[in-house]
Amino acid sequence: VVEYADLECPFCRAYFAVLKRWIDAHPDVNWQWHHLPLTTHEPAASASARLVECAGEADGQAAFWQAAEWVYMHTRGDGQGLPEGLRYPALTPAAQQCLNSERPDALIRAQSESAAQEGIKVTPTLRLQDRQSGKTLLLHGPVEGDALLSAIDLLSAGAAEAASKEMPAEPLGDMPR
Repeated sequence: VVEYADLECPFCRAYFAVLKRWIDAHPDVNWQWHHLPLTTHEPAASASARLVECAGEADGQAAFWQAAEWVYMHTRGDGQGLPEGLRYPALTPAAQQCLNSERPDALIRAQSESAAQEGIKVTPTLRLQDRQSGKTLLLHGPVEGDALLSAIDLLSAGAAEAASKEMPAEPLGDMPR
């Protein structure tokens, strides 16, 4: 599961804990993060993405997820960013050195460009990828556990056609959920 998210997005914020619980309950599923700071949330979205990236670069994967969770708990959202004067309490000298560099900007830009090439414009978006077949499926918007599991089952069963890679997370017309 690759999540494309913006750390200032209120929908991503609400979905983060839901997806985290689901991932924790399914240890055979890997969760990857791709930054997709939305222009309407700038510059706060990129500033938060830089912080999270640098925490992860300096102190590992667990530090990345801890920083993302901290940002979501403290941001005012919708591009307002963190409250004035609030600093990430677990910021290490190595993470600060990363923040003083341009390394996180290059990574965030590359992830945003990759999302654009895949046609991903909204957050949160999930790209499910079957490790064995390589097939992928895009799910736009927050996807609840049962629907996510069904999409993974569909993908792993080989029922998803390579030409038909998208599946809306929201109901269409009068179709029941």
